[in-house]
Amino acid sequence: MLRDLVRRAASRLRRTLTGTRPGTPGPEPVPLPVLGYVVAGGGGAHPASAHVRVVRRTEHLARSGRAEVRQVDPVAFVDGADETPYRALLVQRDILPRDQVEPFLAAAAARGIRVAAEVDDDFFTASGRDRLARAEYDPDRLASIDALVRGADLVLVSTEELAALVRPVARRVVVVRNALDPTIWTPGDTAVDEDLAVGEHRVLYMGTLTHGADLELLRDVFTDLTASDGLPVRLEVIGVTDDADGTGWYRRVEVPDGHYPAFARWLVDHRERWRAGVAPLRDEEFNRAKSDLKAIEYTALGLPAVVSDRPSYRDARDHGVVAVPDDVDAWRHAVRAAVDTGDADPVAARWVRDERTIGDDGDAWRSALLD
Repeated sequence: MLRDLVRRAASRLRRTLTGTRPGTPGPEPVPLPVLGYVVAGGGGAHPASAHVRVVRRTEHLARSGRAEVRQVDPVAFVDGADETPYRALLVQRDILPRDQVEPFLAAAAARGIRVAAEVDDDFFTASGRDRLARAEYDPDRLASIDALVRGADLVLVSTEELAALVRPVARRVVVVRNALDPTIWTPGDTAVDEDLAVGEHRVLYMGTLTHGADLELLRDVFTDLTASDGLPVRLEVIGVTDDADGTGWYRRVEVPDGHYPAFARWLVDHRERWRAGVAPLRDEEFNRAKSDLKAIEYTALGLPAVVSDRPSYRDARDHGVVAVPDDVDAWRHAVRAAVDTGDADPVAARWVRDERTIGDDGDAWRSALLD
């Protein structure tokens, strides 16, 4: 009897709170917001910048169950074939040809859909545009980015320095620092490198072709450099330049074909190949807007990072990464000390794990796009 009374009382309470009677259907579930993104490539095969700034974050957002994400065909969106009720559309860099930018923005505005542009380089100063032009950005690509940034509702950038360049031409700017996807940057067992030379220490420098001039800063640093144990210290370069080995002062490393996730996992698997990582930056206007991505990638590999003392690496420097002025002796000393240590600074490792990993780096990205 008492059990029946309790059951009936609980049922009345539920009806009072929900406004429903037994047997009546509950409220319809609220549909998830849909985030559309426009990037180069498809099916997981995207440029590294698209993975870092867009794809890895959208995939994490989908896994969290807080939104639905879809890669958007801009032609289908503009001509109306894609009728998805997007909450927002994230468009990266110059993926839209110049003559498609205005129709895309107009189609989004007609449907009340917010458009966010994503840029992570200085496409805005004369010196920045000149440097990118030398890296095969033709005038139409640069014009596309300019039109998108000026017409978008929001622009996402990776650094405060870049935000300062964008604010004069954009409606709204939000800084979202680069972060690493733990699903591909979590160390596991290491691979065996059969081709490693005996009797040397190796230091890694990786980057895009926009860093070819920065590489030259390391010539006098690594020429005839030895570690405290007397073994030579050899610079190994991934990307950065199309030139062949620099007359013996660095060695190019060819990475197996594969897009960013496979590349990152290859680095993680082969992390014991290197004793340290370096990231030089010339004191140029273009470089002042660069992010600290290399510092956090080296640290995620468990390597001590030695970087140029530039605004890009100010935060990294404050968290244990070694930042060096433009002095060859200072660089040689810092690289030698890093090689002798061979392990990432514990403070830097904790900072990357707790603050620069997707999912643990705050919610500014999702909030800017979907709230």
